[in-house]
Amino acid sequence: MAASARSHSHPSTAARMSFPGDDTPASAPPEIDGRNWRCIDFISDVHLCEQQPRTFEAWRHYLDTTPAQALFILGDLFEVWVGDDLLNEASSVFERSCVDALRKTARRMPVHFMCGNRDFLVGNDLMQRTGMLALQDPTLLQTSVERVLLSHGDAWCLDDHEYLAFRAEVRSATWQQAFLARPLTERLALAHDMRSASESRKRTHTPYADVDDTHATQWLRRCQADMLLHGHTHRPATHTMPEGHARWVLSDWDVDAQPPRAQVLRWHGDWSRIDLPGRL
Repeated sequence: MAASARSHSHPSTAARMSFPGDDTPASAPPEIDGRNWRCIDFISDVHLCEQQPRTFEAWRHYLDTTPAQALFILGDLFEVWVGDDLLNEASSVFERSCVDALRKTARRMPVHFMCGNRDFLVGNDLMQRTGMLALQDPTLLQTSVERVLLSHGDAWCLDDHEYLAFRAEVRSATWQQAFLARPLTERLALAHDMRSASESRKRTHTPYADVDDTHATQWLRRCQADMLLHGHTHRPATHTMPEGHARWVLSDWDVDAQPPRAQVLRWHGDWSRIDLPGRL
């Protein structure tokens, strides 16, 4: 069933996620009316890349078999995205396979996409090729019983000062225009270096900052939302917050990990975490 959305336009490179650390929203988040949906799926941090084919296959099988009437992808669908022109390269077979899977799914249900810290350079070309609907961060979703505030979550990790400074730089129109003007081969090499640095940090077990609950509570109160739903931290859990609010954290995906991770958060009148059989 279709649901109305008050804002489905893809944000410009200068406007994506402009609120980190700001306690006072400049304007109310856009709202999506999902009251007619009886089954809604939420995923994030799938980190699709050619180097993890089993994760890709689990994700594609999930898209083909989910009973959901709407899907929300809350950031970091891709391990890295260096620009939509990547899709025009003959060597980009994997990326086009991702596009094909998303387009097939978007033909039978609304697929909403929010950029994360790995795929913030997703642009209009990818959105048009896949048929996905762009989400601003944050966005409010009204289900038949509650109001849910959706975010990737990286901008809410206020203790990660180094990352937030980096984030402010790379989300600026000036930085993005300069980066996208570089040759694709150079951008891919830089992305490879960034991925290697990320993998090295994982091996050190360096803890990452978590979402600031005080900041999240302020947003929930101002938006009159019941719960916050986000990804980014790779710490799936359900947190009880002040004033009766809740914070649900999505899992990342890695089918090659031990134990494997491939989890969907599903709303069907109540909430459940679905560990996919296809991950094994």
